[in-house]
Parts: sequence; structure tokens; C-alpha cells
Amino acid sequence: MNACFFDMDGTLIDSRADLAATVNHTRRDLGLAELPEDEVLSHVGRGAKHLLANAIPERANDVEKLWSMFMDRYGEHMLESVQLYPSVRKTLEELSDRGWLLGVNTAKPAFATKAIIEHFGLGRFFKGAIVAGGDCPEMKPSALPLRQCASLMRGHRLSSGDWMVGDNWTDMQCAVNAGVKGAFCTFGFGILGDSRYTVKINRMDELLRYLKAED
Repeated sequence: MNACFFDMDGTLIDSRADLAATVNHTRRDLGLAELPEDEVLSHVGRGAKHLLANAIPERANDVEKLWSMFMDRYGEHMLESVQLYPSVRKTLEELSDRGWLLGVNTAKPAFATKAIIEHFGLGRFFKGAIVAGGDCPEMKPSALPLRQCASLMRGHRLSSGDWMVGDNWTDMQCAVNAGVKGAFCTFGFGILGDSRYTVKINRMDELLRYLKAED
């Protein structure tokens, strides 16, 4: 039985507005000017602390304080505008029906990951196979969080038939490091760079044609 792992921001969910708004709320709390949304989002993908250190460089020497302020603000705003990308639910339902093991491998903080998965009723697809920011001592592009997520799937062991789906170079490099296939989501807001990938998809349900052969 094969497994498919999903990133969150820019892959399963469009969280651009809420992430940018939270960073700018935090900047305003500190008496700083707001940043354009695109500039904020260019720092997403390597965890909240990386985002804060780069989107609020004026206070980068006090990341722990920024973290506390950001978490408070994100708790207030993380469900305001977030949406599932088109065909996400359909894709998860079909893969689940085909017997695929499904998991989440994200740098998003654990409390927010849990809240958003519950908000959209996605928990039944992942059955506890969720590794979020803070759950693992390493983060993508390390393969360790992917291995940890696999271990939550009835002890599944990663193989070349498994997939990592994401919108950032960290996701694709994680796939390479773990020896699994990588599906790059062009509809997200991450950066591919020169990372290797197996396929590019423009909508989530395009994934179904590639995973069908793995059934």
C-alpha cells in the first residue's frame, strides 16, 4: 500500500490573506509599516519563525517575542479567509476510496494545522498521520518529518511509490531526500527554484491521473 503526503499552505489551503494579515498586524503592534502581501508570502514554507525573522527583520534579534505575538494574532485571524483549493476534497476522497494512505507534512504550527483541518473536516482522511511545525526536531527539506509521518500510518515505511505534494522547493527537496516522488503545485505561492520534481500539477485533481497507476 502506497502513501501520499501533503503540505498545507499553498497546497491544500489558500491561506495567503490570513498569513499576510497576521504578519502585518504584528508589524503594526510593533509600530512598523505594513508589507505587501507578496513580500510576506515569499518567506512562507520554512516555518513560522523563519517567516517572522524575514518578514519582520527589524526585530529579528528577538524571534521568541515575535513568535508569541504572531501566535496570538494568528489564532485570531487564521480562519477568516482561508479556503481549500479547488478539487482538494474530491482528490482526498478519491484517493481514500482507492486505499491510499494519506498524511500531512507541513511546517505550519501544530495548533493552526489542527484547527484548520478540523475547520474543513479533513481529519477523517489523515487519521492522525499529521506532522506539523514543532512536532519533529527537523523540518523540510529534511526527510525526517516525512519519515515520522509515515510511521503514524500503521508503521508504513517510505518507498519509491510514495508521493510528497507541495508548492515549495522545501517540499520537493524533502521528496528527493526521502526517496519518494514529488508533485509540485503550480497554483500555490511557494518557490520551486531549481529543485527536482516528478510532475507539476495545475489543479489538485490532476494528481489523480498520476497516482492511478500506483493503485
